[in-house]
Amino acid sequence: MSVVTRAAVEAALSQYTDPHLNQDPVSAGCLREVDIQGGKVSVRLELGYAAGLFKSGWAQMLQMVLENLEGVERAQVQVDCLIEAHKAQDQVPALANVKNVIAVASGKGGVGKSTTAANLALALAREGAKVGILDADIYGPSQGIMFGIPEGTRPEVKEQKWFVPLKAHGVEVMSMAFLTDENTPVVWRGPMVSGALIQLITQTAWDDLDYLVVDMPPGTGDIQLTLAQKVPVAGAVIVTTPQDLALLDAKKGIEMFRKVNIPVLGVVENMAVHICSNCGHAEHLFGEGGGEKLAAQFGVDLLASLPLSMAIRMQSDGGKPTTIADPESQIAMIYQETARNVGARIAQIGRQAQGMPSIEVSED
Repeated sequence: MSVVTRAAVEAALSQYTDPHLNQDPVSAGCLREVDIQGGKVSVRLELGYAAGLFKSGWAQMLQMVLENLEGVERAQVQVDCLIEAHKAQDQVPALANVKNVIAVASGKGGVGKSTTAANLALALAREGAKVGILDADIYGPSQGIMFGIPEGTRPEVKEQKWFVPLKAHGVEVMSMAFLTDENTPVVWRGPMVSGALIQLITQTAWDDLDYLVVDMPPGTGDIQLTLAQKVPVAGAVIVTTPQDLALLDAKKGIEMFRKVNIPVLGVVENMAVHICSNCGHAEHLFGEGGGEKLAAQFGVDLLASLPLSMAIRMQSDGGKPTTIADPESQIAMIYQETARNVGARIAQIGRQAQGMPSIEVSED
């Protein structure tokens, strides 16, 4: 019988690519332990992103790969998810009890940014992460409605200085809408809004979150710049439609984040295609391929291309976004894949900054 070696195990694992990291588990630094006891092989992988709906299938596939190795009688593959805090911009202090901040932004309004932020937060939670969402769109907050939080609900105050975020669908939610009258517009100048927003972020008692998704206001003005400079953002997701005007503004959003040294994790394209519910005819109402071209131009990923769908709108308005309203639907699966890819990009950026981890190996 052939003797199983560490090199053979690593070579077998190296043939298969993690679809979210776009690397094999060995090259990506996910391999933590290799234990070889004669013909029995145990391997432990550690993913740096939330992948609760992916890891069991990934483990089974790699187990089959190892059991096909000559000399292996039985293989066991364990896949864990360990989400670490990653360094954000220089000279920006860390946020208490929050490991990673994800900004969801757009150059202009009406492109589905808030819907994307809500579904991203819920998808990350479904993958097993502890998640919060902050509605930073002071002038037009909508996350309370999307998460089904009744009008007039107010957060509790802890120790007379901390807001306790509300919880809905397993996600912690905080918004200026919870502190003001929904029917009264916020008529404030930029500096007042920026100050209130920073106070809201830093005085919310988040509960040891893996990810805090920040639904940014549209545009690239004073509020966005303040957030980018005062909040430790691990990465940004840019939301757009294929329309030329939206793409023009989205480019400005990407450039803004790059100027303040915040990595752009990728682009989400909403309203990419409309499919007639009667005849099935597909129409690109706002143009075609704009998100893909934008991503290619700036060297980032196209994280998702989502259709113009009545279901997305109705579910969000009803307080149950698609990710939880219809979790087995094709659209929900796109959001799940997007969430895993976003987490994987943050993990990759963090590992590049911190260096590769060590591997424990034992052979008997």
